[in-house]
Amino acid sequence: MQLTIKQAHQLAVRVMSAVGHDEADAGLIADHLIDCELRGLSYGGLARAISIAERIARSGDRRRPIRIRQETPVSAQLDGGDHLGYIVAHRATAIAIEKAGISGIAVVGANETWYTGMLSYYAEIAAAQGLVSMIASNASPWVAPHGATEGRLGTNPICFGFPSADEPVIWDVGTSAIIHAEVTLARRLGRQLPDDVAFDRDGEPTRDPASALAGAFAAWGGHKGSGLGIVVQLLGIMAGSPPIPPDLADFGFVIVAMRPDLLGSAETFRNNVSAYADAVRSARPVAGGGPVRMPFDRSRQDRRRRLAEDSIEIPDLVFEQLTGIAERRPMGAA
Repeated sequence: MQLTIKQAHQLAVRVMSAVGHDEADAGLIADHLIDCELRGLSYGGLARAISIAERIARSGDRRRPIRIRQETPVSAQLDGGDHLGYIVAHRATAIAIEKAGISGIAVVGANETWYTGMLSYYAEIAAAQGLVSMIASNASPWVAPHGATEGRLGTNPICFGFPSADEPVIWDVGTSAIIHAEVTLARRLGRQLPDDVAFDRDGEPTRDPASALAGAFAAWGGHKGSGLGIVVQLLGIMAGSPPIPPDLADFGFVIVAMRPDLLGSAETFRNNVSAYADAVRSARPVAGGGPVRMPFDRSRQDRRRRLAEDSIEIPDLVFEQLTGIAERRPMGAA
């Protein structure tokens, strides 16, 4: 199914409204989902809206107001009130930006949330305000540590963002061999997984998405990626999550935002970031390889291309399910 960007955004808003979000939150979530689509991360785009609706249908609407539990001039800890992470993480990012703008540095954590989406979405917001950021989010125990076949950590993305004199440098990576949303979409569409990314409940390698969801995903990067995933789990715990968050609940999100002028000239830093990015891109590629890229270059190029084309393609099954959800009465309606 081909949709214009406006049509895709409107559909996402309708779905989020149908499951109980107000206009502002529905629009915010839709912006995030459509940015995934524009960047070619379709598993985190409109298909994710179905998973959001399924989780709310399964658990009920347990939302309560987001509140600050603890605060200092350079920090805050948020109770996310079981709101979707796209909303909670956006709120945490806004607080971190405000505090870092005043004090130079800020750390904000949040718990009682789920599905935080692309951490690079928040890093771009911070970079647009001239801030360096480090962001991490833990999750339910879908991933096995290196050398194990049982889940003990989440897919646990970690992200760094750097403002520059032109385009920001963003590095955002999940620490599992495959992302939960990818497996969920594969199951939805009846597709097999790649080799060596998941185990079934008995600890045997599997390519079946349903078996992988009942078992565990492999860690990315062997013992190094597994160690990084464990670090993210601990950062999420510092943000307020339990050691092992329950299924799609009580994730921990943390953002650290810093003004470059804490350590020198902000303008010099931005210029040096741009100069370094140019140096990396100018490196001689391997024989037969394409141009060397900086992190986020592909995402940025894909987004520009799709914006120019004004077209987003989603599987027909996904479109049908989204339309079905959107046509329901909003939760709480008479």
